[in-house]
Amino acid sequence: MSLRKLLLGAVLLLVLLGAMSHWRHRPLHPLPGVLAPDAPEQVDLDHGAQLQRGDVTLTTRAHFDITARVLSRKDYSWGADADLIPEDLALGWGRMSDSDVLAKIDITQSDRFYYWHVKEFPIPRREIETSSANMHMIPADAGVKRELEQVRQGQIIHIEGFLVDASRVDGWHWNTSMTREDTGAGACELVYVESLGIVKP
Repeated sequence: MSLRKLLLGAVLLLVLLGAMSHWRHRPLHPLPGVLAPDAPEQVDLDHGAQLQRGDVTLTTRAHFDITARVLSRKDYSWGADADLIPEDLALGWGRMSDSDVLAKIDITQSDRFYYWHVKEFPIPRREIETSSANMHMIPADAGVKRELEQVRQGQIIHIEGFLVDASRVDGWHWNTSMTREDTGAGACELVYVESLGIVKP
């Protein structure tokens, strides 16, 4: 087989895989209404446990329980953090789970951040900031990782696990946010996901 045919076959395979991924992750469009009314539940821990993931030590900071709408998802397969945190989810609750509100907000994710933009505020700015967050997902095992890979924008999901700090012996560290009140750099949660379920609206 010629090199040209091999290259063409490889390109076609990549296109096919991309189309399949797009179809599998195509957004859902729920009917209007608040679909995830409650704020995340967090119980801070006085003495966190330590979990080892390769050369990364995870220290549990709080038990974390959240039911929220998936506003956006971003997968990471390259980079030093991709093995530990293969996916980020931008999640919304309260009125940030309402399709009528979200139709007026442009939402994107890039470089481990979640961005939103409005032409006119459908709800107060502070409510957008405190009723949504970008969360870095650390799957507890291969089964949870597969479930995270199936999550679609627009779904209502329920996650239980822990907020964790991550560190290496070389001095690298990545600390979780411990509040939904913050914004900007350092405001994202590192979530060690022990279980994930899809909630029917």
